[in-house]
Amino acid sequence: MNLFARSPRPADPVSPELRRMRWIASLLLVAMAAVFLAARWVGPVHPVVGYIRAFAEAAMVGGLADWFAVTALFRHPLGLPIPHTAIIPRNKDRIGATLAAFLRDNFLIPGVVARRMRRVDAAGALGRWLQRPEKGGGRLGTGASRLAADLLESLDQERLGGMVKSAIAVRLRGLETAPLFGKALEAAIASDRHVPMLDGMIRWASRILLHNEHLIRDMVHARAGGIMRWTGLDETLANKIIDGLHKLIDEMASDPGHPLRAKAEEGLAGLAHDLQHKPELRAKVEAFKIEMLANPALQQWIEGLWEASRAGLLAIARDPGSAMAGKMGDAMLQFGATLQNDRRLADTINRFVRRAAVGAAADYGDGIVRLVSDTIKGWDARTVTGRLENAVGRDLQYIRINGTLVGGLVGVAIHAVDTLL
Repeated sequence: MNLFARSPRPADPVSPELRRMRWIASLLLVAMAAVFLAARWVGPVHPVVGYIRAFAEAAMVGGLADWFAVTALFRHPLGLPIPHTAIIPRNKDRIGATLAAFLRDNFLIPGVVARRMRRVDAAGALGRWLQRPEKGGGRLGTGASRLAADLLESLDQERLGGMVKSAIAVRLRGLETAPLFGKALEAAIASDRHVPMLDGMIRWASRILLHNEHLIRDMVHARAGGIMRWTGLDETLANKIIDGLHKLIDEMASDPGHPLRAKAEEGLAGLAHDLQHKPELRAKVEAFKIEMLANPALQQWIEGLWEASRAGLLAIARDPGSAMAGKMGDAMLQFGATLQNDRRLADTINRFVRRAAVGAAADYGDGIVRLVSDTIKGWDARTVTGRLENAVGRDLQYIRINGTLVGGLVGVAIHAVDTLL
């Protein structure tokens, strides 16, 4: 039952359980009245009759008193405007304000939220769920998947795609890429992760030389004199040059300490430094970046990237079970294990969750309190009465039953004392 939704009806219908408990309490009261009348009609034929009459008489008093007290909470007993009755309808606004103050003082204060959240291990719970997900994703997973799929399908894809492309382009334009490239290259050199790049460049140079030997031969032939061409020395010289270049490249590939490799590493280190600290180079990189972002081919690539991402998200949302069974499922299982074993990561996530909860309480706590108070104030009195009575009325009918029985026992005790003394 949603207590915060405005009801279109004047009052909620009485629940079957509440109606049944009302009948039981009322029938017990009627039974006590019938026993009292029967005992009075029989008269003092036996001392036990006196005890029965006393029990029934006191039970009627206790039952009627509790009926009056319970009824006075929600309405005027018998429709009579008796003072201090119909307490809940008359104090509806005060109840709303008190409930809102209770929420604010006990739940929505940032300090209280922070203390409660210290005992919450959100990372551990997420890790355990990822390690042992419910079959089919569970009710929570299924509902979240369906909501995500419906949300993705209901959005205007043309506008959303344009927004995504625009957001990516704006972010890239505002991001100075040269220092990032410089730091990445510097980190790669520090951990020797640049070596595969150097090896690739050497292999690339070897392939370029192999496929362009004729250019070297033509160049030597064009610059050689007539005597060299007549004697064939130009061809010999070209072969020597090509063989020397191949030998040099092979030595660089096989010898990690080759002087030219050291020079290349020196050049990469200088490039990493210049990308971070040389304004002229940084400006050139930024100009190249802006030019690339204006290129229609890059814009089409970004659009294709978004469409592929959206299609993948939809596939996962429509069938989370199959997605979790593949590589993504393996990744989620590994992530769940990491969350349970890596305390630093778990503490970081828990700290983030705590800060988010405390921030939400600080930013939206007053709004939630006003929502509760204003919602209850907006209800009519019969709606408040009906909903609260359905919520607690069944227990209140037990009070009537207990009052009837306890009153009868008190009546028996009083009659016993009166008779014995």
